[in-house]
Amino acid sequence: MDQNLQKLTLFYDGACPLCQAEILFLSGRNQADLLGFVDINSKAYDPLKVGVSCEEALAAMYGQYADGTLINGVTVFPEAYRRADLPTLAWIFSRKSMQPILKMGYRFFAKNRHAISRVFGPGALWLVKTKA
Repeated sequence: MDQNLQKLTLFYDGACPLCQAEILFLSGRNQADLLGFVDINSKAYDPLKVGVSCEEALAAMYGQYADGTLINGVTVFPEAYRRADLPTLAWIFSRKSMQPILKMGYRFFAKNRHAISRVFGPGALWLVKTKA
């Protein structure tokens, strides 16, 4: 793992079971402490400090590097996976050729995450918790 990586804080929807499962999975792989996690529905999330409204944060995944730089959408995922020492996922999610498909899929998921989570979230949470 690249030792020069800045810490990346992920802002996620804690009311979404699939989002919770992803965060639990990543937090279990955060041995290098290069990831931080803030539920945008909690008091820990300050939209003025981050510069992203709750509505914006609910519409797309946001991450913020330790230096304050914000990233959003599918660009967050390879950076998170790189910090969680998941090089294959980081590589897949960073391929330029995959970006149109990933962006389209992510937009669909972001708009429909609660409906999708009702179906797949409980199983994903159970799987992540049993593998922890």
